[in-house]
Amino acid sequence: MTTAIIGLGNMGKGLARRLAGKTDLVVAARNTETASALANALPNTRAASVEDAIAQSEIVVIATHYGDARDLAAGAALDGKILVDITNPIKPDFSGLLFGHSTSAAEEIQAAASGARVVKAFNTIFAQLFDIPAVATADVPVYIAGDDEEAVKAVADLVRKAGFAPESAGGLDAARLLEPLGMLNIRFGYGLGRGTAIAPNWLSIAA
Repeated sequence: MTTAIIGLGNMGKGLARRLAGKTDLVVAARNTETASALANALPNTRAASVEDAIAQSEIVVIATHYGDARDLAAGAALDGKILVDITNPIKPDFSGLLFGHSTSAAEEIQAAASGARVVKAFNTIFAQLFDIPAVATADVPVYIAGDDEEAVKAVADLVRKAGFAPESAGGLDAARLLEPLGMLNIRFGYGLGRGTAIAPNWLSIAA
């Protein structure tokens, strides 16, 4: 499958570096020079306009802020595409989430792109983990939520190729829990001084 990454901030660039050479990869951003420079630096990666990147790909990762992701989902030709939402709908002052528990960014993006198959993933890890050797992150869970079984499996494969451990959280409504979890990780990382080399995980305790 061809994968497009739309948006090349820290998360988009980091994911592109991890996936380059492991999948057919297209990168796109508003700044076309940024996309071209990244593509030229990575194997098996090409740059395209946002529209062309989406058209060429079966999996589309929107690596932008939530508002931009929702707007793109509403206006792009995404019918039939697997659309990966990695956002956390954080307030401008980082004091919390715009909403939660009764809906989620992922569900709002699914409503905007009703013909797409939206999967939540990558929202509970910091971009800085992409800079750590993949051997050190192989057991770090990336939680996945989605209603389409085939799409969830495809994103789980993408997570493995990116050097992380896929962990299913159930249907897309589980994003209502994953997004607050992402916010908690941000609080630990920045507000409580734990730094960005952390990620949430569940331990199995032997009786």
